[in-house]
Amino acid sequence: METAKQEIERLREELNAHNHRYYVLNEPSISDYDFDQMLKRLEQLEKEHPEYDDPYSPTHRVGSDLTKGFEQVPHVYPMLSLSNTYSIEEVDQWVERTERALAGQESEFVGEMKFDGTSISLIYEHGRLVRAVTRGDGEKGDVVTENIKTIKSIPLVLKPGNWPEMFELRGEVLLPWKEFDRLNAERAFNEEPLFANPRNAASGTLKMQDPREVARRGLDAYFYYLLGENLPCDTHYGNMMEVKKWGFKVPPQMTILHDLKEVDQYINYWDTARKELPVATDGLVFKVNSLRQQLNLGYTAKSPRWAIAYKFQAEQACTELRFVSFDVGRMGIITPVANLEPVLLSGTIVKRASMHNEDIMNELDIHEHDMLYVEKGGEIIPKIVGVDKSARKPGAQKVHFVTHCPACGTPLVRQEGEAAWMCPNKYGCPPQITGRVEHFVGRRMMNIDGIGEEMSEVLFEQGLVKNIADIYDLKREDLLRLERFGDKSADRIMAGIEASRSVPFERVLYALSIPLVGETTSKKIAKSAKSLDRLMAMSEEELCAIEDVGAIMARGIIEYFASPVNREIIERLRKAGLQFQIDEPDEGEMSDKLAGKTIVISGVFSKHSRDEYKKIIELNGGKNAGSISKKTSFVLAGENMGPAKYEKCQALGIPIINEDQFLEMLQ
Repeated sequence: METAKQEIERLREELNAHNHRYYVLNEPSISDYDFDQMLKRLEQLEKEHPEYDDPYSPTHRVGSDLTKGFEQVPHVYPMLSLSNTYSIEEVDQWVERTERALAGQESEFVGEMKFDGTSISLIYEHGRLVRAVTRGDGEKGDVVTENIKTIKSIPLVLKPGNWPEMFELRGEVLLPWKEFDRLNAERAFNEEPLFANPRNAASGTLKMQDPREVARRGLDAYFYYLLGENLPCDTHYGNMMEVKKWGFKVPPQMTILHDLKEVDQYINYWDTARKELPVATDGLVFKVNSLRQQLNLGYTAKSPRWAIAYKFQAEQACTELRFVSFDVGRMGIITPVANLEPVLLSGTIVKRASMHNEDIMNELDIHEHDMLYVEKGGEIIPKIVGVDKSARKPGAQKVHFVTHCPACGTPLVRQEGEAAWMCPNKYGCPPQITGRVEHFVGRRMMNIDGIGEEMSEVLFEQGLVKNIADIYDLKREDLLRLERFGDKSADRIMAGIEASRSVPFERVLYALSIPLVGETTSKKIAKSAKSLDRLMAMSEEELCAIEDVGAIMARGIIEYFASPVNREIIERLRKAGLQFQIDEPDEGEMSDKLAGKTIVISGVFSKHSRDEYKKIIELNGGKNAGSISKKTSFVLAGENMGPAKYEKCQALGIPIINEDQFLEMLQ
């Protein structure tokens, strides 16, 4: 019979194999449900047998540790930038110059995609990922290992192979189009600023403080360069094919090119074909294949002589304007949107492009049925960049910004110094009401399953929900009277409403649609104010003392709670049993024994979990950190402390204490 240890090891091996098939080979062999059941079984076993915990287990990929800061380290090999060009002729000149420098030696080149993400350097020792570092300034970068571990296409432990004992692998962390569109749809729904492009989104995600949120974002990574001693091959292409065998994603577009003609053909082909790729690209890279020839060619002060980047021109298309619509957001902001004849750009069909506000719309000088230039280059959100005025139809009328709300007819207002026009009818404008309801019930807010955009509108039209407090007056029979609404749907909504009464205060605060108060800021405000009553009584000066709260946001918060309508809604939500305060720990659990100390936790513990130790540290005035630096006071170490962390402690002279010593310190 299989022991617990054997089952844990088997599940880890099988889950790693399934991760590789799903995220690297794109050939899943089991259903998502079966995968999740295996993962849950492993989580259960690891919880029951903490002595077998392993930081490289698939269960750790969800990112459970908060990283309070990023340690900076120098690169083993400097990460230089490539010289680049937008001209095929200059690429041809580079090929000819390189061949002359090699003095008649037989040479070949490798063509690769230049992915539009953020560069990363991974260090592996003895087949295990020990460090991940951003490019930074090329000489040193930020350690983001915990965040990189959440990317499921990156193996944490390599299968037996011909990999060197220590090597560095360079690549690009990317946000695929599918995930980028999903995140921007979420942000649009929450009326948060949209990501301009996948590159910015990937870069920002990689530097987030919470690996759990990084895991949710859906990053991916492709690799393009191997460095180190005792490499398996003496060519760049050969090494990358070995890297692929080790379990990494190596771009299938990587190709050996034998001469200038093949280089030009590669450029011409991918200038169009790249638009069908699942990730953003902004060019191509060409490298000399032979590592010996690379060494002979050497470097300039800023870049290698053996490589060059060719950058694509920003992608643009011209399509006809069908009409301009004016969308009303839940905060009342009116956004002009160009509705277009569908056009293919960067692998997606574009039908709509926001023009943001009246100023931008007037600057474009748009007339009815104009031919508009739409661009998706560095800025991947479709944007109108110009008008083909030579194609303008005779007598076409200029499109003017609306003066009244298109939904409720209320005259629009524009605050001094602001670009946006707003509908001031906050409590009578249907899109604002249904938008706030839709936001309130969202997954990261109150998480009431079964009420989405369409259901919010139905409930409003039927007179059942005129504001968010009305949700808690809904009865099962009210729902069953709705058209095409059955028992299961009604039960799901009623269960979601009941469960929402336990949602923590910071999420309730985010759900209220207070102007400018987003998800992250809600957490900081909740942590500072402790309760909604205290928040409603805070002055502008007190609010501005909270991290990330400025004067404009503070005034918005005060105005929100000054509204009698909002006050009434708050009281009804209070009576409905929502959480309006943060649960405070027992005073007996708190002390200042760790005040001023920064502590790193590493390894597996027997008396408390890692999360429990983090809470203990915070309750006693200490600060948790995710990486070791000169500021670290000591490391709380359990079994299987990482060798890299141990060596770092030795190098910096940082004390290491076990859990018995730590608990004795607090007594």
